[in-house]
Amino acid sequence: MERIFSKSTLRAFWEKHADAEQYLKTWHDTAMNTEWKSPNDIKQMYANASILKDGRVVFNIKGNSYRLVAKINFEKQWVFIRFIGTHTDYDKIDSNTI
Repeated sequence: MERIFSKSTLRAFWEKHADAEQYLKTWHDTAMNTEWKSPNDIKQMYANASILKDGRVVFNIKGNSYRLVAKINFEKQWVFIRFIGTHTDYDKIDSNTI
């Protein structure tokens, strides 16, 4: 079972963007109950996810209305939420270093 750090980040986001709540809850439940051993496992489940360097993955949330950047430690099954935001906010960050 994966550990996600931290769900409170997701909760704070959906409290401001209520239309993202169910999508983020579904993503969280999926990540908690799936054992991703490699980026290929993620691509099989999320074909539109972007695999970046250093274990980072960009997930499209709510039909790409929002972006979630996670850093994943496949060995320990840890998922670190590095960013969640609108597409406009995402365009202002470097997803490879955040």
